Amino acid sequence: MYLQHFGLTETPFSLTPNTGFFFGLAPHVEALQVLQTALQTGEGFIKVTGEVGTGKTLICRKLMNELPERFHCAYLPNPYLTPEELRWAVAMELGLKHSNKIDQQQLTGLIQQQLLALSAHGHSIILVLDEAQALPDESLEALRLFTNLETESRKLLQVVLFAQPELDERLAQNKFRQLRQRITFSYCLRALTNDESAAYIQHRLSVAGSGNGRLFSETNAKRIAKAARGIPRLINVLSHKALLVSFGEGAQQVEKHHVGAAIDDTSDTVKHQYKPIWLAIMAVVTLVISFSAMYWFKGGVV
Repeated sequence: MYLQHFGLTETPFSLTPNTGFFFGLAPHVEALQVLQTALQTGEGFIKVTGEVGTGKTLICRKLMNELPERFHCAYLPNPYLTPEELRWAVAMELGLKHSNKIDQQQLTGLIQQQLLALSAHGHSIILVLDEAQALPDESLEALRLFTNLETESRKLLQVVLFAQPELDERLAQNKFRQLRQRITFSYCLRALTNDESAAYIQHRLSVAGSGNGRLFSETNAKRIAKAARGIPRLINVLSHKALLVSFGEGAQQVEKHHVGAAIDDTSDTVKHQYKPIWLAIMAVVTLVISFSAMYWFKGGVV
């Protein structure tokens, strides 16, 4: 691997959401502020949406790592669950010990008792769901019913949804109007700007131990940002591949052609627009040369 070659102590562009690489960029900081404010005020439903690769899971982990002690967090990373499976999963996350022989009504009663017990000890209970767009319709309704559990002064359970934009499309349907009205705080993650992307790349390199200056020039970093459409996951993929190509050539810095090779090798990126134009120009030049040669040859024969 290229770590020793570039003087790095760890892989800077891993796809694993690592909060140690968290960078306080505007969209991510704003999302965290919205979440923290909503949780402090005791709102029932909070939602964060964003395109694939924009950093939802990283923000989710950052939020859970920084929750005050009074919060008890139940986390469901894969919510593709039936209503029954959802109730069992919530019960397990709340630390309930129960028999599989009990029915769903009894299970719901046990969950409510556990929520009351935790609340009586000063805990605020949060249910965090990542990839919430995968929840079946019936499970979304079951989730809404969970938030009916409350005391006279506050909700017993707060729900935080991290999801792709497809969830918003589903919630726009009339049958979800009750759930939609209960989402009092929401935030939509945007892509990074070119400047933010360049700073993001340099930050990750610095955290990974880069001490020999910029491995990516600002121009090449912005070229990656443009090709990745400002999506952090794609920026990571392209940056990693560019470093691999540079390492393969024994270079000490990522050059323009290294970035170009990474972009060409990666799906879902914006390819260089100058290539077709350059090919067209070359084709025209070739034709002109060919016709000129033919004209000169004919003239020589005559």
